[in-house]
Amino acid sequence: MEYAILFLPLVGSILTGFFSKYIGEKISLFISCALVLTSAILSIFIFYQVISFNYENNLLIFNWIDSGALNVNWSIKIDALSSVMLVVVCLVSSLVHIYSIGYMSHDPHKPRFMSYLSLFTFSMLVLVTSDNFIQLFFGWEGVGLCSYFLIGFWYKKKSANAAAMKAFLVNRVGDFGLALGIFLIFYLFGSVNYNDVFLNIPNFQNSEISLIGFQFNSITVISILLFIGAMGKSAQFLLHTWLPDAMEGPTPVSALIHAATMVTAGVFLAARCSPIFEYSTVALNFVLVIGMITAFFAATIALVQKDIKKVIAYSTCSQLGYMFIAIGIGAYNIAIFHLFTHAFFKALLFLGAGSVIHSLNNEQNLDKMGGLWKKMPYTWILMIVGTLALTGFPFLSGYYSKDAIIEFAYLRGSFLAYLSAGIGISTAILTSIYSWRLIFKTFHGSYNNENCVYEKIHESPKSMMLPLILLALGSIFAGAFFKDLFIGYDSDLIFWKNSIFFISEVSKDHPPFWFLILTPVFVTIMIPISYYLFIINKNIPKYLAEENKSVYDFLINKWYFDEIYDYIFVQPAKKIGIFLWKVVDLKTIDRFGPDGISNFIKFLSNKAIKFQSGYIYHYAFVMLIGVSILLTYLMVY
Repeated sequence: MEYAILFLPLVGSILTGFFSKYIGEKISLFISCALVLTSAILSIFIFYQVISFNYENNLLIFNWIDSGALNVNWSIKIDALSSVMLVVVCLVSSLVHIYSIGYMSHDPHKPRFMSYLSLFTFSMLVLVTSDNFIQLFFGWEGVGLCSYFLIGFWYKKKSANAAAMKAFLVNRVGDFGLALGIFLIFYLFGSVNYNDVFLNIPNFQNSEISLIGFQFNSITVISILLFIGAMGKSAQFLLHTWLPDAMEGPTPVSALIHAATMVTAGVFLAARCSPIFEYSTVALNFVLVIGMITAFFAATIALVQKDIKKVIAYSTCSQLGYMFIAIGIGAYNIAIFHLFTHAFFKALLFLGAGSVIHSLNNEQNLDKMGGLWKKMPYTWILMIVGTLALTGFPFLSGYYSKDAIIEFAYLRGSFLAYLSAGIGISTAILTSIYSWRLIFKTFHGSYNNENCVYEKIHESPKSMMLPLILLALGSIFAGAFFKDLFIGYDSDLIFWKNSIFFISEVSKDHPPFWFLILTPVFVTIMIPISYYLFIINKNIPKYLAEENKSVYDFLINKWYFDEIYDYIFVQPAKKIGIFLWKVVDLKTIDRFGPDGISNFIKFLSNKAIKFQSGYIYHYAFVMLIGVSILLTYLMVY
């Protein structure tokens, strides 16, 4: 069964990618969807076994690397953490596959697209089922490669190519940190297998390593390097710039990458490596600070974005910040719980946005929408469900997971923890504002698109609506249904067991009542306020933007990170590249290398041609010179 979960998406990718011409487009699409859906059903069964029977397993596929002290197997590790990730990855991926049939119906390259989706799913499954850091890194890089294919799927668009390249390069920065962390793990522990490393962590908690002339705690250095890898994949502050640009890919890609797979890989890595992070307070505080900054700054940017997909993309970035806040306070189970619930409502929002874009002939500007609820009532209702879950409206899935992060941050009791709780509440308020802004500007008010006739707007086909309905059910019930399992009393002992490690137990106390109701009250109040600002009195946001133009420009330009990186990294790199090309390559290597030799031979040939005069005495003269040179050589040597 485990083998089927892992390899069925790979089989689907191969069949769809290489044999669609022979088996037909419809059959290849059906095979791709059917195989990933089968993996999803089997993963749910595995998850049930883990819950009901405490099922754990480590299946050896084959011995991969055996070189000296380095012994690496390719295995399938099944425990509580991997079973949760299997459900999230396979379920969301299968729904995205089904959705793509309708969304990509007019694209001539549907089989190639579905092949990429399946390969992406396979890479993610390799990552989450690994029992060692090398296999994890293999899946990690596979996910990065497939994201390049998917983001740049419409390769004829320059913006899509640029976005794909940007995602690839920014992630390489994080991946370099992850690779260094893995190298240091092998150097320190002599193994890359999880069990060997995690069991020996206590023995090395006081060990130090010399870097650039300074002594650092080895566990802290490893933890920070691993987290740098997570920062790249999960688009955390400083390494986040690729995420909004990734919206250039088809909307199903956005849902797959930003909801349940690629961006959550960093959170999974941190949770899997909890036995390492738990022994470094410095690293956990670093994670906490980055998570706080990410959650807040991404929410501020989402407030003013006009692209419907970019609003949701920055929302993803912000929610990932929440997850790393949970990691930073040592509540790894709560981070995974929010990852679990987030997958449903964020995929719902992305696919709902895709339905809107599909109906408006690829229009993504919020200012060119409005009044769509009459034409797309089902999409409207489903996106409201996703929005309520995202904002943490009481008793929907996001309420249980997001509020749990804020509450446990409060209970942790340190200065940084209190600060993170405050940031969490502030970000929740901003989340409610920008989320309802999206809903109201899209579905309410007057219709503002001159390029698309209002009467022709219609609901999406059934293949696109079915995934939305299933995701909406998850957005409503997943939090309440799995709350006790993931974060309930003794969940660390009953469900998570050894898959997540805690030195100091997460507090089981309850915050004061006033604190418990604080976030839900603020979130609820923001609904009528947002309606007033974006429907009844639209002049207020315009007035605020005009009166605070510097702040507005700061936010609309995304804190100028792209401009700063362009100035510091891109432009100098271009100048160095041009110098190396024109001076080193053309004027040095080519001049004195192949071009120089070629020109010299050409010069000699032109001179030699002059001796081909046809006069015998010229040839006799050359022969005489040659004989003279030969005799002189023989006499001397």
